[in-house]
Amino acid sequence: MARKRFDDSSCSVARALNEVGDWWSLLIVLQAMYGTRRYVDFQQQLGIAKNILCDRLSRLVENEVLTKVDVGEHGSRFEYRLTDKGRDLFPVVIALRQWGDKWNPAPDRPPLDLRDRDSGRPIKQIQVQDADGKPLSLRDVFLPNLDSGPAD
Repeated sequence: MARKRFDDSSCSVARALNEVGDWWSLLIVLQAMYGTRRYVDFQQQLGIAKNILCDRLSRLVENEVLTKVDVGEHGSRFEYRLTDKGRDLFPVVIALRQWGDKWNPAPDRPPLDLRDRDSGRPIKQIQVQDADGKPLSLRDVFLPNLDSGPAD
């Protein structure tokens, strides 16, 4: 069965899921954020089947989340690097990690300790904020064109 596409959807979440909505794609993006660049390293770090890795890397390049760069001096050797579009997924990946640490923690390990490179201090929880920086919950926001009150 073919996967449903959301190219024409008015929902930006659905359209975003077209590009990075399967778990392998997001895990590849996460590994790229950790500094992984070579096909063989993605394969080793993720334990992903080669055919799936090839497909997901191609899709991420096609969707301009990654770029494929020829770095070979003596023959072809390629690296995959995050584009600006891919780097913009950083808060999404961090929010997903924080959510997973809260609701589905690893049973045998503490959460990953992500820290600010300059200060060495832990990063804060990702929050939705208003224009002045005040934290907002689901009950505090609405869609002007669709709102009939807060979502439950």
